[in-house]
Amino acid sequence: MTEIKAYRGHIRNHKALCAELGLDDTLPREERELAILKAGFEKWGKELPDHIYGMFAFAVYNSETDTLTCFRDQFGTKPFYYYLTADGRLLYGTMIRDIIGQDGFVKELNESMLQIYLTLTYVAGEDTFFKGLKKLMPGCLLTFKGGKLDIERYWKPTFAPDRSKSVQDYADEINEAMQVIMQEVKEPNETAHSFLSGGVDSAYVLAVSDAPVGHCCGYDEERFDESPVAKVTADTLGRDFEVLKVQPEDFFGVVHYTMQNMEQPLGDASAIVFTLGCNATAKETKLCYSGEGSDEFFGGYNMYRNAERYGDNLKNFYVGNTNIMKEEEKQKLLQNYDPSVKPIDLVKYIYEETEGLDPLTKMSDVDIQIWLEGDIYLNVDKMSTAAGLEIRMPLTDRRIFDIASRMPSEYKVTEEQNKVAFRTAAAKYLPEEIAFRKKLGFIVPVRIWLADENYNEDVRRLFVSDIAAKFFKPAEIKAIYDEYVGGNSDLWRKVWTIYTFLVWYEEYFVIR
Repeated sequence: MTEIKAYRGHIRNHKALCAELGLDDTLPREERELAILKAGFEKWGKELPDHIYGMFAFAVYNSETDTLTCFRDQFGTKPFYYYLTADGRLLYGTMIRDIIGQDGFVKELNESMLQIYLTLTYVAGEDTFFKGLKKLMPGCLLTFKGGKLDIERYWKPTFAPDRSKSVQDYADEINEAMQVIMQEVKEPNETAHSFLSGGVDSAYVLAVSDAPVGHCCGYDEERFDESPVAKVTADTLGRDFEVLKVQPEDFFGVVHYTMQNMEQPLGDASAIVFTLGCNATAKETKLCYSGEGSDEFFGGYNMYRNAERYGDNLKNFYVGNTNIMKEEEKQKLLQNYDPSVKPIDLVKYIYEETEGLDPLTKMSDVDIQIWLEGDIYLNVDKMSTAAGLEIRMPLTDRRIFDIASRMPSEYKVTEEQNKVAFRTAAAKYLPEEIAFRKKLGFIVPVRIWLADENYNEDVRRLFVSDIAAKFFKPAEIKAIYDEYVGGNSDLWRKVWTIYTFLVWYEEYFVIR
């Protein structure tokens, strides 16, 4: 007897799977997807994920063999957590709150994670801030039988550059794949809106979709505000446009809510804006597209232009998209510094897997396996779930990655441009000035707001609290904060990363 014990996700190719498995495709979505997982596991066993396109994290129990098998999708768009109790039971679920309230769970802080966090600003790797509570990593499966736990990796990113095709050939492949994906990502009776920024990713997703509305966050501070260029995109495509102007009091007003629902601290300031965006969008629709995945697959970050210059030295320092505190600084700041805990150790296996490949591919692979899972997808999943909004990411798909994995790096990044082939694909649906618009990123005016005493009362409170003194040397974090307020705005990320950890700790270890 096979039973699905936990599941969250969205199966895109459900029609094909229902046909192959002899299931009724007209069943309500939840019933249909559970039936696919059950029948698919009975037919394919551990190879089931190879047959699914979409997002998923689930657990299957086979009563005949008394075996629990848990899966997480290839990119980690949906989280899965597990915890082995002192008496040998396995607690598991797709949300941390599914686990921490159960009998046998002992809530203790994994303080060593703070050293990782202060560098990366997110929780990377399989460990979490809760001692003993682990993440099942992307592309992995877990089996638990007879008290024995085993982890297997069923998928990993592989790269095989093919220069027999042109940039236009690859652009055509992207567009062809997206035509198929957009037919699967939404059912005919569903209406989806779409998040829209000033970048090409969200513009492309909106262009190839039938979403009637683009939703954007903006600011009164013009140099941070992408909403005017996003509106140009919406107007060009003939779609309605809604912008949420984020005010500093709104931003700081949801920090505790965000960290509580994130379940792990996240020092990405855009997560707070994303929270507000999800909450506002959920009032208009319950389904929304978003453009995550393209930057990592196709070379979208400006730092990728330095890949060749970094060369083989990457393996000594590149741990992902963010790297805000060096070891010397953390040693100076922390009450309890462990020299054996180093972020670079989290990615050694990736550099071993990419030995012989070019530097850009190595950087992309680190971000695909570490940054996407730890920051981007965590944020999307947790905050949309909290808002009651379902987000689907058409560009995060194995068929899209397959194209990127065969694409030579020079088709992704040149001295003048990033995401060359992807932008070429987008230019089929968008004017060139939009398809090749310079990447701005999801920037937030927090570097200004953090120094304003009208809004930063909670920051100041926590920096001098007993909580802060438990983990940090008070004089050292005060010096960082004072220098930031005194005019060194480049320190805002360090202030923000310390603050978000303190907020999360207060929510999970003090208030509760």
